[in-house]
Amino acid sequence: MRFIDLERGLRRYGTEIKEAVIRVLRSTRYILGPEVETLERKLAAFVGVREAVGVSSGTDALLLILKALDLPPGSLVVTTAFTFVATAEAIRRAGLVPYFVDIDPETFNLSPSAAEAALKRLYGRVRVLLPVSLFGLPADFKALEPLAREYGVILVEDACQSLGAELEGRRSGSFGRAAATSFFPAKPLGGAGDGGMVFTSDSELARRVKILRVHGQSQPYLYAYPGINGRLDEIQAAFLRVRLRYFEEELRLREEVARRYQKLLAPIPQVKTPSLKPGYRSSWAQFTLRVAEREALQRFLEKRGIPTAVYYPRPLHLQPVFEDLGFKEGSLPETERAAQEVLSLPMHPYLTEEEQIQVAEAIKEFYA
Repeated sequence: MRFIDLERGLRRYGTEIKEAVIRVLRSTRYILGPEVETLERKLAAFVGVREAVGVSSGTDALLLILKALDLPPGSLVVTTAFTFVATAEAIRRAGLVPYFVDIDPETFNLSPSAAEAALKRLYGRVRVLLPVSLFGLPADFKALEPLAREYGVILVEDACQSLGAELEGRRSGSFGRAAATSFFPAKPLGGAGDGGMVFTSDSELARRVKILRVHGQSQPYLYAYPGINGRLDEIQAAFLRVRLRYFEEELRLREEVARRYQKLLAPIPQVKTPSLKPGYRSSWAQFTLRVAEREALQRFLEKRGIPTAVYYPRPLHLQPVFEDLGFKEGSLPETERAAQEVLSLPMHPYLTEEEQIQVAEAIKEFYA
């Protein structure tokens, strides 16, 4: 059993991918060509925004958005510490300062009440509110959008784990001024390497991102801004165009896998499974439990050939790289508690019922 089995998907559409890659190789157009342009157009329509800009990674998508906003250096960005390091890394690389707030323990996403408390306390210093739609579940934008308007801050969505998810009919990636997603192979819409995309309906922001992704070049050898080498290549775009044809079907399969897990694990009181509030659709990038005996259970499952993962064992506010921000142990209690209890199970569209039963029976055996 694999934690994420990319090979099973490749068996379904591998021939189409080979044809797409050969098409690119024969074209000899390898960077920012028609494959990227077509993918941008299709994903903009899928998400429900006017513009999509293909870039080199989800990290660079976040960085390019923040650079394109052209904010005063040292401006504060309110975000979560319970996420992959790239979220705060991009803030730092853009010359801004992350300010971590606590999470909602039910969703693992940024807590609107904690965000509001920070916005009140730091009024005038915060320029961006940057929630993460973690594990495939959209952040609480019903609360966060009006909060951003009330305090006059820019809302940006980190949708690097949540492409395909929805909140009351709106796709993840359509919230705020702009959003970033990732095509890292393990993501719900994964490529064959690194890649990412910026989504926005702000045409001026999209224009700036397009300039910034090619070293800040606005015309041949004329550089308007300090940019980066942040382009999406044609082979990745061609690969992703094939994957996109199967994406809705794979989202439904992920939902079936999640429902089976919930049903199989419901009789085990020591295990808390994720759940969805009305109006939410998750893309189920991960299926993450909360358990008190995390390390012991993880070792037990490993001995039975069941892989698991911990996202994330040490939250960002306690990482050495962010020590200068002044957060201490106990600063974000819900974040720290989640970091001690989360355990993600094997999750992908092609996980079989038999494999899920094997996982559930092993967990039952552990607690028995």
